Amino acid sequence: MNRISETDLILNANGSVYHLNLLPGDVASTIITVGDPERVSAISKYFDRVEIRKSKREFITHTGYLGSKHITVLSTGIGTGNIDIVLNELDALVNIDLDTRRVKEELQKLTIIRIGTSGAIQADIPVDSLLVSSAAVGFETMMNYYEHSNSVNGQQFLDDLIAALPQYYTLHPYFSEPDDHLLRRMGKGLPQGITLTAPGFYAPQGRQIRAKNNFPELLPVLQKFSYRDQRMTNIEMETAGIYGMASALGHRAISFNVILANRVTQNFSTQPQHAVDHNIKLILEKLIGT
Repeated sequence: MNRISETDLILNANGSVYHLNLLPGDVASTIITVGDPERVSAISKYFDRVEIRKSKREFITHTGYLGSKHITVLSTGIGTGNIDIVLNELDALVNIDLDTRRVKEELQKLTIIRIGTSGAIQADIPVDSLLVSSAAVGFETMMNYYEHSNSVNGQQFLDDLIAALPQYYTLHPYFSEPDDHLLRRMGKGLPQGITLTAPGFYAPQGRQIRAKNNFPELLPVLQKFSYRDQRMTNIEMETAGIYGMASALGHRAISFNVILANRVTQNFSTQPQHAVDHNIKLILEKLIGT
């Protein structure tokens, strides 16, 4: 196997990966990702013990035990640009010998669980509820830089969605899916839907404040679109990248979305922290049961 160069995989002086500031022994095989750095401690406070606390930039990591389950909680910051960094560096920690800079012969499969917030784009999805991403469509471009294949259903969904968009939309979306085992086990009993991952928070999610939105019909088109009873349910900024990169690297991933806003009814949660905390506990219970 070819040696990976110092500029392709940058390490810090202490041998840790460049952005995350982590060493191979710092991460568990089960990793919870959150966007907000403050949400790391909101999850690790439920651990029986925390053994590692590290941080660099927006990347905060706590690793410890919940019962006998070894878990890492890591903040990614916002957007798939950061997901590109996080997933590649997590994979390097477990699947690359950082001394020889060569890929290990035996590869480790990580379990990656996103706990994030999101806005619903269908009127019947209540604020403060928890929704599982059964698939995701990326309207940003990250996975266009990686080899990425779709299932037959995924490709047909994507083809029909592109056909439903106005012709002047200069978008190149991609489709990505979660690990089927995680979806069946941890998603059992929860509402599911297809998530749109946007490259920004304002115009890319159909908002307009002062700068004019070039695609004002985007949300209405997405709300009406369906393929074989599958519909777009919510919009956020990381899930498609997590699913796509996890698949490309051979890891397992699932994304949970705490719905804090409904873009159709224009309602926003009156107790967002309570909603997030309630659903964190629910997801941790499901994780312990897997």
